[in-house]
Amino acid sequence: MKPPRKLLWRLFFSYLFIALGALFLAGWHFLHTLEKFFEDQLTADLFGRARMIEPQIRPLLDPVQAPAVDALCKLSGRHTGTRFSVILPDGTVVGDTWVAPESLDNHAGRPEIAAALAAGSGRSRRYSYTLRQNVLYAAVAADTDGHRLGVIRAAIPLSRMEAQIGDMRLEFLAVGGIVALLALGVTLLISRQYGRKIDELKEGAARLARGELGHRLRAPDSEELGGLAESLNRMAEELESRLQTVIRQRNELEAVLSSMLEGVLAVDRGERILSLNPAAARWFDLDAERVRGKTVPEAIRNLAIQQFIAQALQTPGSLEEDITVYRGGERTLNIKSTPLRGGGDEAIGVLIVFSDVTRLRRLEEVRRDFVANVSHEIKTPLTAIQGFVETLQQHGTGEAEETARFLQIIARHVGRLNAIVDDLLLLSRIENEDERGELALEAVRLRDLFHGAVQVCRPKAEDRRIAIAIETDPQLTLDADPVLLEQALVNLLDNAIKYSEPGQSVHLRGRSTGARVVIEVQDHGIGIEKKHLPRLFERFYRVDKARSRNQGGTGLGLAIVKHIAQAHGGRVTVESQLGEGSLFRLELPRGGGQEAAGGNHQPKRPVM
Repeated sequence: MKPPRKLLWRLFFSYLFIALGALFLAGWHFLHTLEKFFEDQLTADLFGRARMIEPQIRPLLDPVQAPAVDALCKLSGRHTGTRFSVILPDGTVVGDTWVAPESLDNHAGRPEIAAALAAGSGRSRRYSYTLRQNVLYAAVAADTDGHRLGVIRAAIPLSRMEAQIGDMRLEFLAVGGIVALLALGVTLLISRQYGRKIDELKEGAARLARGELGHRLRAPDSEELGGLAESLNRMAEELESRLQTVIRQRNELEAVLSSMLEGVLAVDRGERILSLNPAAARWFDLDAERVRGKTVPEAIRNLAIQQFIAQALQTPGSLEEDITVYRGGERTLNIKSTPLRGGGDEAIGVLIVFSDVTRLRRLEEVRRDFVANVSHEIKTPLTAIQGFVETLQQHGTGEAEETARFLQIIARHVGRLNAIVDDLLLLSRIENEDERGELALEAVRLRDLFHGAVQVCRPKAEDRRIAIAIETDPQLTLDADPVLLEQALVNLLDNAIKYSEPGQSVHLRGRSTGARVVIEVQDHGIGIEKKHLPRLFERFYRVDKARSRNQGGTGLGLAIVKHIAQAHGGRVTVESQLGEGSLFRLELPRGGGQEAAGGNHQPKRPVM
């Protein structure tokens, strides 16, 4: 395939061809017309010369006086510079200016002679072998009383005319060459001008194609190129406007997708990844740019997700499913799919949206467990109370000792129900006050809180011969709700005493770590297995359910501690090993309170 030629040269050679062609045709026509004009003038002159000597020749032809005719032809020819020839009707030459008549052959076949014999006159132009040059002939008939006596022919060589025409042709070529050079220069100039304008349009169009839509083309002065430049500028404006709209919409969509916590994945019908947002890339540790175009099995190494996407591509509607994945532990993903449609509303793939519902499912599980546990915790004492009441109703009071034992059991279960209700009400109150920001904080001395909590737990500790040791700076203070914080300490101490063996000790410590206060309750009891630690602060969660109920716990004590810590902007943690005891740690913000005055701390509200 030949390489395309530049428009400059196409225009240049086209203009040049037209200019030179027009100049050649005009010159050829002019010279041809001029030559014909000269020939017609010479022919008319020759006819005049032949007719001029015709009266002198006619008497010599009737009868024919050949020597006189020849002499007259030679004499007239020398005077006029014309060759005269006299030819009889049979074609015999009887007189000639330049040669002897007897040396000439019969002229009856000459065109001009034949025409003159037939019509009275004739003309012809041909090469003369006698003169060895082109000659112009004009012949007229000589008649007497309607009788044709012969033909008088005048002839003149065309060498002079041809020389003049040749000179004129040379002059024309010279002038034509100059005109051609001028035309060449003008054509090249015009072609270059248009070429530059077209190159400017080409460069401008190339810049627009490269995305420089802010560039505008300068409109040339020609109507056609100016219209083209204006059309390109309008196209650039329209493209720029549409591109800005597309970019704005794309940025908005990317901002939305980037801000989503849910992962979004677009897959075509061949299971090739079209797009995914940062959340999806983070979930599967993918590079969003590198995985585009790869198939789902190549990018995501999870069989359950691969099967879900394959099923979604075969399903015209939407799908939803929970899938378990392992990423820093067991996680639950809720995956939804919907058909991905193109501009013609045809399905081109599926859109997958997945979100981490591990915490939600965990909360649902906790809620179910809470409902089940609270139902069980309440139903157990209610069943016992109902049983003993029915026994009393059916068998009467009976023996006073037996009746007193039944009533004592009923009272114990009523007390247990009351304790559960109180703890649930306390939890509800803590959550409400925390949500409404109504927690009453004041500067309290930590040592006073320690002493208050120890006083509450002392009877149970003495019954089990367990010593409680306090270690804290007497002047250490923090901003807190003293009633709630004392309740948290009571719950932790009660828990430590409950699971310690008789004769052991419990340590209650407090220290400052800059902006925070750390409270630790440590025992040396039976300890807790590691598998129970993550759920230890859930409501009604028990490590050993039978033992906990036997010891009278409601299963809400540690949950209350956790909510009190969170209400103060802190947290509670636990460290424990089976058989070596447990360490519960409360970390609370110290706040800006001043040191409290000395003396025992008196709670403003009763401890529940």
